[in-house]
Amino acid sequence: MWQKQQSITMAETNSKKGAPAANEAALSQNEAFILKYKYPIIGAVIVLVLAIAAYLFFSNQSKASHEKAATEMAKGQEYFNIGMNYFDEANFEQALNGDSVGFAGFAKLATELSGDDGNLANLYAGLCCAHLDKWEEAAQYLEKFDGVGDQMISPAALGALGNVYAHLNQLDKAVETLKKAAKEADNLSLSPNFLIQAGQILESQDKKAEALAAYQEAKTYIEKMPQQMQAQTGRFDIDAYIERVSE
Repeated sequence: MWQKQQSITMAETNSKKGAPAANEAALSQNEAFILKYKYPIIGAVIVLVLAIAAYLFFSNQSKASHEKAATEMAKGQEYFNIGMNYFDEANFEQALNGDSVGFAGFAKLATELSGDDGNLANLYAGLCCAHLDKWEEAAQYLEKFDGVGDQMISPAALGALGNVYAHLNQLDKAVETLKKAAKEADNLSLSPNFLIQAGQILESQDKKAEALAAYQEAKTYIEKMPQQMQAQTGRFDIDAYIERVSE
């Protein structure tokens, strides 16, 4: 499922830029899109984890003294979610820089709020920038996000940062960050996805031995999944990746 969702995300991103949908479909079928196109924006699954998990974390941390901040964050999350659901750049722009009816925007909240509030504002600001193709700004915000020591939010934020580095053509940094994200997550939901992304980047650099190691590690996670989850994640895809770089 991840591979399909990733291809859907790429198709939608490229369609906005005029790339033919048929060409994208062909690339996804022969599993070579990573060698022809820019690295895909943060996978839909990972973004949803961030959007939901980060909000839940914030809600759990909120106290009476954070009520105003919580209200502002909730407004921003609403714009962010609409942007995610409809691939609408205008809503990401409003989430990032505010609206005309009083919401300041995550960019401003990141500088005004402290503690958990400001921390999560940096995370959301970084994600908004990524969806707006503002890659350097995305990196700056995501680098400021201080992980919360869990196996979902923090690794997902690192995975997002790894994708941003790839868009900035900082490929070695991207691979290092994605591998770190996989290690910190150490779970069946996120780790194989990050390792596959790292392998794809390494493969595009013609570093076949390193790509093979990343794919093989991803496979160890996939093999631990229930059968249905293996099918959704792409057990046969990972075997194809491994075969391709083993030649």
